[in-house]
Amino acid sequence: MNPVESRPLRYFVAVAEELNFTRAAERVGIAAPALSRAISGLEADLGVRLLERTTRSVALTEAGATLLADGRAALVALDAAARRARRAAGVPGGKLVLAVKADVEGGLLEDVLAAYRAENAVVPIEVMFTGWREQPGLLRTGEADVAIVVEPFDSDGLDSEPLLSEPQVLALPNGHPLAERPRLRLADIETGHQQGVLGAHVYVRHGEQSPPFGDMVQMLRQIELGRMLALLPVSIAERNARPQLTWRPVDDAPEAVFAVAWPQNSHSRAVAAFVRVATTVSAGRGTGRTADAT
Repeated sequence: MNPVESRPLRYFVAVAEELNFTRAAERVGIAAPALSRAISGLEADLGVRLLERTTRSVALTEAGATLLADGRAALVALDAAARRARRAAGVPGGKLVLAVKADVEGGLLEDVLAAYRAENAVVPIEVMFTGWREQPGLLRTGEADVAIVVEPFDSDGLDSEPLLSEPQVLALPNGHPLAERPRLRLADIETGHQQGVLGAHVYVRHGEQSPPFGDMVQMLRQIELGRMLALLPVSIAERNARPQLTWRPVDDAPEAVFAVAWPQNSHSRAVAAFVRVATTVSAGRGTGRTADAT
């Protein structure tokens, strides 16, 4: 049996996702007959049938479903490796791309960057500001090498090391009934609200959906408009005093944990240096914050 090459694997994934040879051929930019031959050749190489084909339909076999799942992961890894290689070739000595959500880094960013740049024999660093919770995906696709994230996050295929933790406070619009109380508990929030985003401390009124937001400015604006509430790290509250927002401590809210994350298969010395620097800076920092700081 011959090893699977990337091109026929890409062709197969296109067919398996489209379940239509014409659409898949348009997607990968070849003629449908050539695509069909490529899939037949892949089946011959593997010695298994991947697709059940009739004149009207295409369906995955059990072997095809297995190859689709593993093939997607293999292509993502291959594409990520190619991006990292091209990035390394673009700058003498390479560069390190750090993905971070603006203002969602526990106030660590400036000190960590300064300490990293002071290291000897490390590559230049480029900061990529991302949307809400985009960092894990960027690490997996190779568009970023390392990231500062807030736990919990999608850690599939990633390693991480906690940096620091700090209290969370509730952001709510002026005039909201909960804004009249000096301190809150989670039960106070949950009485009239439900979690709006899985894995995030965003709350909406019962029966409503979370409004869309892509970054912190959009999130805070949605809160000001009364469309949602959010538990956020106290450092965010300190940086985002807004006249239409009220921030309240929540005594039993879990602390926000900031972490540095990177791909499990990374062997980059620059990534290792960044992780070492980030953990050293955070260890020397301490939080020094309380929920009353707002």
